[in-house]
Amino acid sequence: MHTYRNPDRPAVILGGGVNALGIARSLGQEGVSLIIIDTDKKSPAMRSRYGRKLLVKALEGDTLIEHLLLLAQNFSEPLVLFITEEKTVRTVSEFREKIEAYFMIRLPQHDRLMQLMHKQGFQDLAEAIDAPVPRTVRLQHPDDLKQAEKLTFPCVLKPSEKNYHYGARFKKAYKVLDTGELRKWYLEIYPVLADMVVQEWIEGEDSEIYFCLQYIGKDHEVVASFPGRKIRSWPVKIGGTASCTAAWEYEKELTETTRAFFKNVGFTGMGSMEYKRDERDEKFYMIEPTVARTDFQEEVATINGVNLPLAAYSYEYNLNISESKVSNPARIWKDSQSDKWSFEEGNRITDERSRQLPVTSAYWRFNDPLPWLDLFVNRITQRLRR
Repeated sequence: MHTYRNPDRPAVILGGGVNALGIARSLGQEGVSLIIIDTDKKSPAMRSRYGRKLLVKALEGDTLIEHLLLLAQNFSEPLVLFITEEKTVRTVSEFREKIEAYFMIRLPQHDRLMQLMHKQGFQDLAEAIDAPVPRTVRLQHPDDLKQAEKLTFPCVLKPSEKNYHYGARFKKAYKVLDTGELRKWYLEIYPVLADMVVQEWIEGEDSEIYFCLQYIGKDHEVVASFPGRKIRSWPVKIGGTASCTAAWEYEKELTETTRAFFKNVGFTGMGSMEYKRDERDEKFYMIEPTVARTDFQEEVATINGVNLPLAAYSYEYNLNISESKVSNPARIWKDSQSDKWSFEEGNRITDERSRQLPVTSAYWRFNDPLPWLDLFVNRITQRLRR
C-alpha cells in the first residue's frame, strides 16, 4: 500500500529551475509530500502549487549543509533527497558523512563521482572499458593544442566540467572546423577557464541526439529506465534540450548500454547518459553522463509513463513501485520559447518523426499555472522594455 501522503516522509528537492519543477510535478501529482529548497522565491518550482517552500542563501557549501541539518531536526526518519544542480552534487558528496544519517541519497564513491562529472575523467573511464565514445583531447594550456592535431575535424570545444564563470561569458560549446578556429576560441577562453576538452564531432542533426534516464539501486539494479530523443536543442547543434520525446524503438539498446556502463564504473543513484547517433555508420556514441542529479528534461519520462522520481522515492522507502504505463502515442516535452528559437535558427526544419505527437509544455499546466504565468509576464515586461 502506498503511503505517499505521509507528511513525515517528504521528498526534498534542491533547486528551483525547470528541472526541479518537473520533479515537483512528477511527485506532487502522486501525492508525495514535498519540500522545495531554492535561493530564488520566484523560480519556477518555488511558484508551483506543490510542496512547502524553503528559501535559503545558497545551494552549495557549508551554508547549504547547515540548512539541511536544521531541516532534518523536524523529522524522525531520513528524507529522500533530489538534487537538480551540479554545484549541489559536489557539496552533498563532499559532506555526505555529515548528512547521511538524515537524508537518503544514493551515490557512488566521491572520487568516482568527481571523475564522472569531469569530461576527461568520463572519457578515461569509457575508453578503459571500450565504451563507444568519440576521440577527445584535454586542453589545460595553449601548448596542449598540438595534441588536438591528431583529431579529425570538425570538433566540439567545451569545458571539462561545469563552470559558472565560463557560462556567464561563453556558449555551452563551440563547433570548430579546423585547428586554426580551435586555437582562436581556446586562447580567448583560456584566461577564464583553462581546463577544456576538444572532441571529434559526430555527424547528424540535433534530432539524432538520444539519452537514457535511469535510477540505479543497490547491487546495480536498474529500478527504472527511460529512453528518449531530442527533437531540438538550443542553441542549435551545441545547446541543451529545447524539446524531446520517447525513443521506445531503441529502448533495449540504450537501456542495456547505459546499465552496463554504470555497472562497470560503479555508479549508483540518479543518472543518465547522452548519446548521438552518427549518420555515417548509424551507431550510438556516448557524449556525456549526468550523474547524482536529475536531468534538465527528466519530466519527459513521467509524461510518457515512466515516473523516475516516484520510482526512486518508492525504492528508497521500500514501497511498491508502480508499474509503468507507457504513453501511446509518445508525448513531446517542450520548452516553447527555446524550441521556437531553435526552429527559426535551424532553417525551420520539421521533425517528421514527431510531427503528429501531442505536446506537454515544460511550464504550462492547467492545475499548476503560476510558473507559466510568471514566465509570460516576464517576457511581456522584457518586450516592453526593449
